[in-house]
Amino acid sequence: MPNATIATTCCIAGGGPAGVMLGFLLARAGVKVAVLEKHADFFRDFRGDTIHPSTLELMFELGLLDQFLQLPHNKVDHMTALIGAERINAVDLTHLPTRCKYIALMPQWDFLNFIAAQGKRYPTFDLHMSTEATGLIEEGGRVVGLVAKGPDREVSIRADLVVGCDGRHSTVREKAGLKSDDYGAPMDVLWFRLGRKDSDESGTFGHFEAGAMMIMLNRGDYWQCAYVIPKGGIDQVKAEGLDAFRKRVLFMSPFLGDRVDELKSFDDIKLLTVAVDRLRQWWRPGLICIGDAAHAMSPIGGVGVNMAIQDAVAAANRLAAPLKAGTASDDDLRAIEARRTFPMRFTQGLQLIMQNRIISPTLASTQRPKPPLLFRLVGAVPLLQRIPGRLLAVGVRPEHIHTPDMFAKA
Repeated sequence: MPNATIATTCCIAGGGPAGVMLGFLLARAGVKVAVLEKHADFFRDFRGDTIHPSTLELMFELGLLDQFLQLPHNKVDHMTALIGAERINAVDLTHLPTRCKYIALMPQWDFLNFIAAQGKRYPTFDLHMSTEATGLIEEGGRVVGLVAKGPDREVSIRADLVVGCDGRHSTVREKAGLKSDDYGAPMDVLWFRLGRKDSDESGTFGHFEAGAMMIMLNRGDYWQCAYVIPKGGIDQVKAEGLDAFRKRVLFMSPFLGDRVDELKSFDDIKLLTVAVDRLRQWWRPGLICIGDAAHAMSPIGGVGVNMAIQDAVAAANRLAAPLKAGTASDDDLRAIEARRTFPMRFTQGLQLIMQNRIISPTLASTQRPKPPLLFRLVGAVPLLQRIPGRLLAVGVRPEHIHTPDMFAKA
């Protein structure tokens, strides 16, 4: 079929949490928006599934919380750490200054389908599935649109603003020539699931042993497991074989002995290559990147989804009115970066401290670990468990909805 040309006000590349949320908020405010998602649906397992209280608070502000919480989810309001032989109560979310004092564990595809459905209620929201951004359209040093590969033809989309929300391997940021700084990560993560029994413990916890780490998230009828390996260590794991990996898992959680055979092959184990980076500048005339396209987060704390959503809210708050009026400028893009840089630096800084001072030494150690003094103190004083809870679940400079609903019924 011949190529197609589409005109819109804002074209968003990437249908992840940042892209779908930004598209929804802009359409809700009356801005014409096109969101491109390269896959035919949102169904991908082992993506970020942690919906933090900061995001649940946004759902409340949008008047969607009750409806959202009807989706299947599990609640986490405490977290423990098993360090060697000692169990430490590490995180308490029950005293947060939010309506929902817990993390909701929910498949990301359910979250994205929900937000996309909300967007489709508005006439200015246009979601293009199976459509992948492949290049930019530039005129006079300014980005004025992008080229995308659709399900049956190439599409040219002209827009006042292009937003890159296409993840840590962003095509948009590569084509825009935006440069990033890589802060490194000592680990990768192997994700898999194993059945859960009512007799298992109920909480979400992390287990630290000599040379090994594993996080287990209670998903009701199954455990979502994250086994941490040294950076680039997947080839060694596969060379040792599946039986050896099962033994690693049993060493960390012996109660899984009757279920570890659910791992039938390495196809049941998904590799997350961990990266921590940040663009030196998030924008250029006519274009801005947000979410993982601007700053890849470590999986520590499961904050990536929520930081991406915070970016989207900040961007919508700043851009909705000028985009609708046709006056969006470089100053608006510069202001979004300025507002979101401090939370990113702070959060990534905490992740890097944990990587360098806890994870890397643990993976390199041959001796059974003992809880550091700070961990012992937090475990012994319940009041202190609220501090990591606040940093994890709300963060610094949380965003709030300031965009109007232009189509709300009187």
